[in-house]
This record gives sequence, structure tokens and C-alpha cells, in this order.
Amino acid sequence: MADFFHMGGYAIYVWSSYGLALLILAGLLAASVAGLRRKERLLRSLEEGLPRRRRRSAAAGGEETP
Repeated sequence: MADFFHMGGYAIYVWSSYGLALLILAGLLAASVAGLRRKERLLRSLEEGLPRRRRRSAAAGGEETP
């Protein structure tokens, strides 16, 4: 088992590469989630500022009926 973690003398390079990749992926995930939440808050605030619109019924919507 120790040989596996030693990786033939290249363990420092292999494990540091894994650690760096994991750190970068976690940072990208955190940035994506933060951006999503920021945009959801912006969308919610924009939607609250708009007046409510009434829906048109199919008969009053100006659609032609055969």
C-alpha cells in the first residue's frame, strides 16, 4: 500500500497535481454557485419591480378561429 502512495518516487508531483486540480474544480464550483445565486436575486428583484400582467384568454387574444 505504501508503494502505491509513493508512486515510484513521483508521489510529490502526482499528489500535488491531484490537489491542485481538486482546488481549481472546487473554486470553479463555488464561483458558479455564487454567480447563479447573484443572478437569481437580480431576476427576483427585477420581477418584483414589474407590474403584474394579465393573461389574455384565447378568445380575446386576437387569435383567429376557423
